[in-house]
Amino acid sequence: MPSNYFNRRFILTSAAAGLGLSLTPLPALALTESSATALVTKMVGDINTTIASGKSEAAMIRDFEKLFSEYADTPIMARYALGVDARQASKSQMRSFIKAFQGYIARKYGKRFREFIGGRIEVVSARKIKAGYEVKCTAFLKGEAPFEVTFLVSDKSGKDKFFNMFIEGVNLLLTERTEVGAMLDRRGGDINAMIGDLQKLS
Repeated sequence: MPSNYFNRRFILTSAAAGLGLSLTPLPALALTESSATALVTKMVGDINTTIASGKSEAAMIRDFEKLFSEYADTPIMARYALGVDARQASKSQMRSFIKAFQGYIARKYGKRFREFIGGRIEVVSARKIKAGYEVKCTAFLKGEAPFEVTFLVSDKSGKDKFFNMFIEGVNLLLTERTEVGAMLDRRGGDINAMIGDLQKLS
């Protein structure tokens, strides 16, 4: 591994993170405030149904993985999370990483949504942003003050999908970019080893 690997990676990743969502291509004109809101409204309905289902945690996580598959632009999210190292990955590695990343975020954020049992999420508003539309929701949990859950939506994949999520202001994409980057650094840049680690995370 070249001695400047970590410095190069840190500089490029930091620069990309500083650009934020400017890395996400602009959406096609077909996406509207109405269609973005409709997507999130339907997704929130499915989330509310899942958290009220009374299923076991394992069964709910499987349902959340299906929801991420249906509603999230996982390839875009995975590529952003991998950052500059996506340029070094082969097509087969990217396919494996996208699949592992989808399972990982479904487990991680599915458990977070499972905390909403007994509560609900409601769509509040939507507004145009450079990368698509921002749809704000409010989560109502028993015994807790309401808090904001926000989804960013585009149609880059050819379908209306969300490509980022904020829970109480925490940015999913930036959080997972940091997590994946740290995992890759621990593996000395070995993408295959990092994918193996990602598959094991709950």
